[in-house]
Amino acid sequence: MGILEKYKAVRQQTEDICKPLQVEDYVVQPIVDVSPPKWHLGHTTWFFETFVLKPNVTGYIEFNPDYNFVFNSYYETVGARVVRTDRGNLSRPGVDDVYRYRAYVNEAMEAFLAGEISEELNAIVLIGLNHEQQHQELLTTDIKYILGHNPLLPAYDDSTTIAPYEAVAPEWIDMPADIYEIGYAGDEFCFDNELGRHKVYLQDYNICSALVTNKEFMEFMQDGGYKDFRHWHSEGWDWVNNNNVQAPMYWHLMDGRWHHYTMQGLKPVDVNAPLCHVSFYEAAAFAAWKGMRLPTEFEWEAASEHFEWGSRWEWTDSAYLPYPGFRKAEGAIGEYNGKFMVSQMVLRGASEVTSQGHSRNTYRNFFHPQLRWQYTGIRLAK
Repeated sequence: MGILEKYKAVRQQTEDICKPLQVEDYVVQPIVDVSPPKWHLGHTTWFFETFVLKPNVTGYIEFNPDYNFVFNSYYETVGARVVRTDRGNLSRPGVDDVYRYRAYVNEAMEAFLAGEISEELNAIVLIGLNHEQQHQELLTTDIKYILGHNPLLPAYDDSTTIAPYEAVAPEWIDMPADIYEIGYAGDEFCFDNELGRHKVYLQDYNICSALVTNKEFMEFMQDGGYKDFRHWHSEGWDWVNNNNVQAPMYWHLMDGRWHHYTMQGLKPVDVNAPLCHVSFYEAAAFAAWKGMRLPTEFEWEAASEHFEWGSRWEWTDSAYLPYPGFRKAEGAIGEYNGKFMVSQMVLRGASEVTSQGHSRNTYRNFFHPQLRWQYTGIRLAK
């Protein structure tokens, strides 16, 4: 697929995600970590206008000069921006205006991409498309949080049904002590935090072929897992008590049975389904309760060809740090990953709402340990 066709497909996918929404859904920001859908639509458009069109198209006229302030996310190099917590206060520009903005930038980008562009510009466009695919996953999870915290628990899309999961017997994969190579080695797109392929020595270990299921986590809950400090990191124990955490996000105990909010509305928890929406603190506590641990990101990558992955982002026991030789690019693009390499944990894999073609076994996702609105799960190691 050429760069123009890929551009059109990715941009359309973002708008397709929003089709089931009502106009009021576009503006809601329940918590700081969740951005309004309207902001995602504008921000992903701003990226192409700011980094491709304005510097490279002679005579290009901005759709609205105020949008740099409204839709910049964290790029200090590009200028001032709306505080993240205030994105939900942006009743203006309206939803129709944001879609007009997208159409305006799309027209200019499609004309630009129809001609010959340099390898350097092609690389920036690819970053923009992968950036938008990241936002497609964030957009979906943010929509789930918005609707899943609406008192009516409305369905995002009730036209689809979820088939029940069949119970799968987990197996333990033996990984011998050895030197393993970690990091991206191909010639397709990857993010800079995957580069710097390097060798690591790993002691022999075992990693589970299957993700932890809802049934297994229910056993942890029934055994008082949320009430026993022995399983928790100190910060995690404070988090549990300060927030009165008693179950994974979206779980509700109704008439003695656990239900959870899904994109199809409130449904009984499928006990055989892989666990979802837990924090690193919960993942580590469950592993400790089992007498096991979470894999490091290096153990996960080294073993990834031996198990299926991609239905949940999987917490690892690795802090988000640079690989050997990592260097941030100059300018705003250099702010993309490196500035976040502190106080966050690495997740590996992908999830059921990751955009098609936007996953690989070297991909390094990262979140603060208390966050769980993403599709996060647990794979055990020992």
